[in-house]
Amino acid sequence: MTLTQEQVVQFAGFCGYDHPMHLDPEYAAKTRFGRPVAHGVFTLALISAVLGTKFGGPDVTVVQLGQSARFLKAVYPGDTVTAICEVTQVNPERRIAILDCTCVNQEGEPVLTGETTIMLDRMPYGAS
Repeated sequence: MTLTQEQVVQFAGFCGYDHPMHLDPEYAAKTRFGRPVAHGVFTLALISAVLGTKFGGPDVTVVQLGQSARFLKAVYPGDTVTAICEVTQVNPERRIAILDCTCVNQEGEPVLTGETTIMLDRMPYGAS
């Protein structure tokens, strides 16, 4: 996904985190980043999108049980970020999996690493 400044603004409005480091180019120019930077959890949300669209489906719901993350590099509007999740452990009886997660920028540089634990649940109860 290629991140836009408008998405950063929308995310700030949605979550209420409206620090000028994310929204005000003049303020951000004075920070270590030199320009507006995306919220770290915006990048983390891309992992959630992978889980919901690549592991789930019409008959399976992904329930995220836990997430750890290390933010390695800033993500700026205009950057293209790709989230990659790799299953490392599976408990078939409990339908639980552990995945290594990485987000990389357009240069292939990791901007986030972490691990998530998910449970794969059947189609919502009572749905047909």
